[in-house]
Amino acid sequence: MSRTPLLIAGAFDAADKARLEAAHPSAYVAGPEDMASLDNETRASVRAIAYKGHKPLGGEAMDHFPNLGLIANFGVGYDAIDVNAASARGVKVTNTPDVLNDDVADLAVALLLAQCRNMIAGDARARTGQWAREGELPLNRKASGSSVGIVGLGRIGREIADRLAAFKMDIHYHARSEKQTPGWTYYADVVSLAQAVDFLVIALVGGPATEKYVTRDAIEALGPRGVIVNISRGTTIDEAALLDALETGKIAGAGLDVFLNEPNIDPRFAALDNVVLQPHQGSGTVETRRAMALLQLENVTAHLEGQPLITPVN
Repeated sequence: MSRTPLLIAGAFDAADKARLEAAHPSAYVAGPEDMASLDNETRASVRAIAYKGHKPLGGEAMDHFPNLGLIANFGVGYDAIDVNAASARGVKVTNTPDVLNDDVADLAVALLLAQCRNMIAGDARARTGQWAREGELPLNRKASGSSVGIVGLGRIGREIADRLAAFKMDIHYHARSEKQTPGWTYYADVVSLAQAVDFLVIALVGGPATEKYVTRDAIEALGPRGVIVNISRGTTIDEAALLDALETGKIAGAGLDVFLNEPNIDPRFAALDNVVLQPHQGSGTVETRRAMALLQLENVTAHLEGQPLITPVN
């Protein structure tokens, strides 16, 4: 039996790391850049990696572990892991889908509402005494009854659409193919979708295939009352074009949970008063993060015990 069949790699909190350590003999590194520092015996023992983080994990790192068979990712998005390199080496990759759908969809709706109703400024006005000194906020924008376009009608996109339908919104969407829906309107391209709606919600998977999927043309097609909500990855939109559009009034605003170069986001965002910004906390509840950790551990255990994986992605 391997001395240390599990390598724990990444920014795990203490409870999740302890749970993995209790389940299987393990070693720990802070990230892919530290994997080469492990001794030869440990690297030869590792059969599975429990991974958490956004640092790239590619073939070079995998090659440190000659008996590696699984990389179990913490999170539904696995774009940090080079899945093609893993497949070429006979390494399976798993993720933690479904258990976080509700939280991410809830946050998308919250961002849309906070942007429409100017809730950040409203909180400040009530908190600082500005309300008493200067009176009420300027009138803001009604969300219910508007039209919304969902870019990516997968698991999370569908949950977002279902929630916004309850706000009496007219639902439009773009996906790789037309889906079975309650009569929602399908568009084969994002620009046409953006032209037709008031709000554009991005719910794509990350990775090279979706890099800058929402282009400058799509952003500008929304028009001066358009609002973008992004809970997917910072890579899925042309961020420079988004900033230009926000600064020049080509669109009305945005609600963003994801950015390029997180957590060191572009300082241009901080100067804008027409955005609601969050620190990539879509799945950030106690209940959901625990469910994600348990599903990751289930995949690790299944692999080490020779059982079928729960949520394979390759």
